[in-house]
Amino acid sequence: MVASFSASQAQALSIFKQPARIINMKDRNLDMLKKDILLTSPFRLLEQDIDTKISEGGFGTVLSRAGVGKTAFLVQLALYNMLQGNNVLHISLSDSVGKVGLRYKELFQNLTKHYNVQQINELWETTLPHRFIMTFRVDSFNVPRIEERLTDITEQGIFHPRMTIIDGLHFDESVRQSLVDLKALAMKHSFHVWFSITTHRHEDRNPDDMPPSLSHVADLFDVALDLQPEGKEIHIRALKSVSETSEHPPLFLDPSTMLIQEKK
Repeated sequence: MVASFSASQAQALSIFKQPARIINMKDRNLDMLKKDILLTSPFRLLEQDIDTKISEGGFGTVLSRAGVGKTAFLVQLALYNMLQGNNVLHISLSDSVGKVGLRYKELFQNLTKHYNVQQINELWETTLPHRFIMTFRVDSFNVPRIEERLTDITEQGIFHPRMTIIDGLHFDESVRQSLVDLKALAMKHSFHVWFSITTHRHEDRNPDDMPPSLSHVADLFDVALDLQPEGKEIHIRALKSVSETSEHPPLFLDPSTMLIQEKK
């Protein structure tokens, strides 16, 4: 006896012939953990000011006096992007690769303690591939050299950054042409750039509250955030913003952990 099936029955039976989908529950749990951190991170509030998706070729900067927390802020911004699966190129002009890597590990550990994360090592292993560190001496830093090293890693398929951090660049009167060239490079390779800028306690600011180190190149920047120590907190203020309005609670760096927090 030959069995016959209707079209709907045949379609139903065909489902069982398809290869089974294997769901890795460990990876799924890590993805859910990343989403939980991103949904509760204070950076979700800063997105109203900085829109972490600054357009390709766009510039952002964080300013403060020496030792206040510029690098800690940039590393957390990098971690926030890395947890989203975005590649971050970190270029340091003052620290070694090992020292930069240690900053990431310390802040990541503080972050996971804050969120009471148990799978610290597993989460770190899935996040770390989204970071690449380069170092230059300040006196040997120039855009052609960056482009040469960037081309090396992109053409070999090693790393394609969506965001680049440049920490330690001197913003003197001669920096403008380098910034113009960097903007063209960022456009060419489809990423945006964040810088640290050092300010000084007694310098005069212009009517827009811009310090001299930024005011002469402010037209090249989309976002500028100022770190201001006030008592036991380091407040984060937007000097220049993507957003027209900022209605989120005030944000600050906690000096004990250097983590970004929001005022309750």
